[in-house]
Amino acid sequence: MGDVYVIAEPKTTSVPVARNDARFPVRRVYCVGRNYAAHAREMGHDPDREPPFFFSKPADALVESGRTLTFPTMTDDLHHEIELVVAIGVGGSDIPVARALDHVYGYAVGLDMTKRDLQAEAKKLGRPWDLSKGFDESAPCGPIRPASEIGHPDRGIIRLEVNCEERQTGDLSQQIWSVPEVISHLSRYVRLEAGDLIMTGTPAGVTKVSPGDQLVGTVEGVGEVRVTYRSA
Repeated sequence: MGDVYVIAEPKTTSVPVARNDARFPVRRVYCVGRNYAAHAREMGHDPDREPPFFFSKPADALVESGRTLTFPTMTDDLHHEIELVVAIGVGGSDIPVARALDHVYGYAVGLDMTKRDLQAEAKKLGRPWDLSKGFDESAPCGPIRPASEIGHPDRGIIRLEVNCEERQTGDLSQQIWSVPEVISHLSRYVRLEAGDLIMTGTPAGVTKVSPGDQLVGTVEGVGEVRVTYRSA
């Protein structure tokens, strides 16, 4: 006999796999902060390869590409951050850099939506800024492309348009910490498991999003993510 729960069992969050009816179940979502030098500078920090730091989003903050989203509450300064997303297929702890890519199932394009005003106020007061990053629908994500099909991209244009106007552009080669280094470093602190996603940082150009805006993000050779915010 299986477990009996006192409330309905929460739905498992998952992301579609490109050109496949299967889905990728999501356990945790980790995010790397300030992993592009130009973005670190625009946020007022020294980008000279300081140790990577991480924060998390709830798995159910994920939302599929193509959706129309309700504009989030409690912010007057919502920002977009376009990112390469790494999907972990094999778990492990203290993973060597040289073996890190063996743990990758595939890649996707994601958005780390951020309530910048809440984040700035929390930083000013020395408080956690979880609610500026982990709110509902704060992690739009496109379909996952298996590494067996596309390899392991370490260069290529990463770009975001808002209402057909370019806002962010960069190249994966500009990452301060590479994907293998990010995986290795994070696995020293937590055991990674199959089903984990890692959002790997954003290039410069983060700006305000308004109700009615359409966001289209692309990573060369990986795919796109596309969402629209309902008009006020």
